[in-house]
Amino acid sequence: MQRRDFLGVAGAAGALALAGCEAPLTPIDGGFTGIDVARGHAMRDGALKSQAPITMKRTRVVIAGGGVAGLAAARALRLSGIEDFALLELEDTPGGNARSGIVNGIACPLGAHYLPVPNDDAREVQDLLEELGLRRRVSGRWEYDERHLCHSPQERLFFRGEWQDGLLPMHDVGESTHAQYRKFAQRIDALQHAAHFAIPTLKVALTPELLALDALPFERWLDSEGFSDAQLRWYLDYCCRDDYGAGMEQVSAWAGIHYFASRHGFHAPGSSGSGADSTPERDGVLTWPEGNGWLTQRLAAPLGDRLRTGQVVTRIAELRGGVEVDAWDAASKSMVRWQAERCIVALPVFIAARVVENAPAVLANAARHLRYAPWLVANVHLRGPLADRSGAAPSWDNVVFGTRGLGYVDARHQDLDPTPRGTVISWYRPLGPSRYDAADGRRVLLERPWTAWRDELLAELSVPHPDLPALATRIEITRYGHAMAIPTPGLLAQMGAAHGGRVAAGRLSFAHADWSGYSIFEEAFTRGHVAGMGVA
Repeated sequence: MQRRDFLGVAGAAGALALAGCEAPLTPIDGGFTGIDVARGHAMRDGALKSQAPITMKRTRVVIAGGGVAGLAAARALRLSGIEDFALLELEDTPGGNARSGIVNGIACPLGAHYLPVPNDDAREVQDLLEELGLRRRVSGRWEYDERHLCHSPQERLFFRGEWQDGLLPMHDVGESTHAQYRKFAQRIDALQHAAHFAIPTLKVALTPELLALDALPFERWLDSEGFSDAQLRWYLDYCCRDDYGAGMEQVSAWAGIHYFASRHGFHAPGSSGSGADSTPERDGVLTWPEGNGWLTQRLAAPLGDRLRTGQVVTRIAELRGGVEVDAWDAASKSMVRWQAERCIVALPVFIAARVVENAPAVLANAARHLRYAPWLVANVHLRGPLADRSGAAPSWDNVVFGTRGLGYVDARHQDLDPTPRGTVISWYRPLGPSRYDAADGRRVLLERPWTAWRDELLAELSVPHPDLPALATRIEITRYGHAMAIPTPGLLAQMGAAHGGRVAAGRLSFAHADWSGYSIFEEAFTRGHVAGMGVA
């Protein structure tokens, strides 16, 4: 562990030498991509607000923000028979944190890369999947198209010098660790029966039981319950960083438990199957080479010229007879004023609070209490397949125990052609408050050159893959300064007024995963759907 920590911060040459890996055959090309930082900061700094609109446009509904929530709102408007709307998106492509890119001809995710098969609480998402042909009813039962379900093997962990199946540390751990795994599984099962955990959260009442868990940091709750095992705590911290961008000392006990209890619980090894070393059946996951960009591309496709990209929304104002939305158009480099009956504000809450004039109390309160995790995604093109260590076979999700990153997914894992050839791996690196405070994490994300992230990635992944530097040809890095809301202790209680159902004030409706206190596809999509359906 001390050696790996050193590798994470050492320079490229020294780190790669210590890792015993092969030197690159040629220099690795790369750089930052996917996010127009200057465009976003022009909105933040107010540099565009002084520009007077030179063009006026009218529509019935303006949707500000083209992430998953904004795209879902547009779909809901169309389902309601409303075709007269405009969707304004900051970046050059819609999708928010669920966009995709192409590196050396291979599609890959720029952010979110999977969608768990939704349960019946997420009926809006189920309906979308049916619409897209991903699920259908066969002999009275719902079946999912197996081409889009994650192929086996699904996930593995590099732990104590070899790959093992699954992400829960298992290799050569003692009986005391297994006992804690079983105890945690029993505790999650009991909580599932005692309280309602569901996705999306807007369909769950904030009961005293949930608010009590919300008030505590997850780490403190684990201490109080006697969960002290190092392997279990690493895994739980990994899960928090994976879904929330921050460690278990930063997220609430509600969030840490919700991760498991809102789906299918926590299964201790040996609790199912035929033997003590058996691995429990994993939940179904939908995934694509381009990640959730596969979904957002299909949500955007029917919108045509109603989708306006490169639009920096600088002002949203509710007037007596409607709303005004000012947006700087990157193509014409001019300000456009939109006049509409209503506006669906599908922006992150911290941005909405800056651009909505006379922000209503529900928005101002949410902005005061939400904190965000910085994040980066690095897509690495490899000229050929990686050599492998002993143990479990190459998987879709590949995680290295004890590292700062969250491992990598392989864009070719869903490919039905088994011929070995080049691929793209996507490496995920949160910079949440578990190491930096959020502001410092954003500064590091903005100021470090792309080569520093290249060196950290190569050092981390060269531990299981010494040949990675020699195979890498290009690395493209996408930075998210405010990637996701962190479900900090007390957030559910503070956001209580916005927790259930549609969030609206006058002619404005608010739709974003932020209103759920954390960021996943199901929350964003449902919030957008509810907002769109609420437009009369």
